Amino acid sequence: MSGSSAAGGERSVADEARLSELTCLVTGAASERGIGRGVALALAAQGRPLALLDRDGTGLDAAAEAAREAGAPVVVTAEVDVADAASVDAAITALEAASAAGAGTLPPIGALVHCAGIADPTPFLEMTSAGFQRTLAVNTLGLFHLAQRVLPGMLEQGLGRIVAMSSTAAQDGGGNFSTSAYAASKAGVEGLIRGLAKEVAGTGVTTAAIAPANIDTDIMGGRLEGERRERFVARTPVGRLGTTRELGELVAFLVGPHGGFTTGATYNLNGGLRVG
Repeated sequence: MSGSSAAGGERSVADEARLSELTCLVTGAASERGIGRGVALALAAQGRPLALLDRDGTGLDAAAEAAREAGAPVVVTAEVDVADAASVDAAITALEAASAAGAGTLPPIGALVHCAGIADPTPFLEMTSAGFQRTLAVNTLGLFHLAQRVLPGMLEQGLGRIVAMSSTAAQDGGGNFSTSAYAASKAGVEGLIRGLAKEVAGTGVTTAAIAPANIDTDIMGGRLEGERRERFVARTPVGRLGTTRELGELVAFLVGPHGGFTTGATYNLNGGLRVG
């Protein structure tokens, strides 16, 4: 579909207002203290319909209940391994089938937010090829699988948002917990987001990467507490850790009706840890 408005002229913000009614698909939503859960709850508070994906079915059930309580009008879930293209296809096909069976209660997918990810602290010389590939498969190839699966629908409706979690590790090499494989995988995320932005420019579909650092989650080897927390706070210029809700609010803007004049960009959410 052309990127122009229905009248054949210049696109406008009004053309994108219906994003608020379309489904936001969020991966990695099961972990109670994870970025995916924070994103889901921020979107739920804005009344956005949600499709939540993760490998953890029990965690997904809890995430769905929390999202409904936060204000999401519709929440559906599906278990998925984002590293497996067949699993991604099956999960999204199941979401589409559930929507059809429910007389369209789940609107079409208008946004993909890829939060699922893994971090590996294994030093480079000790890492196996399989370990390196697994990190790339979840963090980078997972984005490819998901985006390739949802993009045709977005192009058909002439509207969509694709947002993926990168990391400051993609820019500075990491070292807080994860090492080279993680840095490489997140650099791949940013490259894919930029390349895709150019390929779909003018279609109504936009992309963005978010590069967080020192967010108060458990991905870096467990809960940030005690002396370990103090060290992370001390190296963060603004003097505190970031929250998953803050990150969720940034996502909410990017996948909303007013996020359409930015594409292919990386947004640094790092408390001043890396400026520029």
